[in-house]
Amino acid sequence: MTTAGADPTQAEESALTQAPHKPEETAVSAALFAEIQQFYGRHMRAMDEGRVEDWTGDFMPDAVFATNARPEPQRGRAEIARNAEAAARQLQEKGILRRHCVTTLELQQASGLTLLAKTYALITKTVVGGRSELEFVCTCEDVLVRNEGRWFIRHRQVFRDDLPKG
Repeated sequence: MTTAGADPTQAEESALTQAPHKPEETAVSAALFAEIQQFYGRHMRAMDEGRVEDWTGDFMPDAVFATNARPEPQRGRAEIARNAEAAARQLQEKGILRRHCVTTLELQQASGLTLLAKTYALITKTVVGGRSELEFVCTCEDVLVRNEGRWFIRHRQVFRDDLPKG
């Protein structure tokens, strides 16, 4: 990319130095990155398809799910499952399809078999027979742990953009 009359080399160098970015020192392998993308694809599809047991099975038994949409975090897989089942039932009764589109995955190796996963989630809502609309935009941070050959969520923090972080 050059501007009229500018030296192409200077313009390219200027573009490269305007927004410096240092890769994280805790970078993960491409194979691990792909594995976590697959995890999230399966995890979110389970919830969107109403397979609550599969979705909650991705949480550790003592997991915490915190969000700025609730005053208190949900503690333990059983509580997370009760709330997810109630939400899925309510959506089904109203004829609403909800989709979680997870994007901009950033992974950091925390320690040993633990990862910090940061994502954006775009949640759409479709009333069957109606139009789809963007319902929520969220930032998410998960602490993932590897146990018995697979990944589990130990702690999830979700911030809806339309609500105060407090």
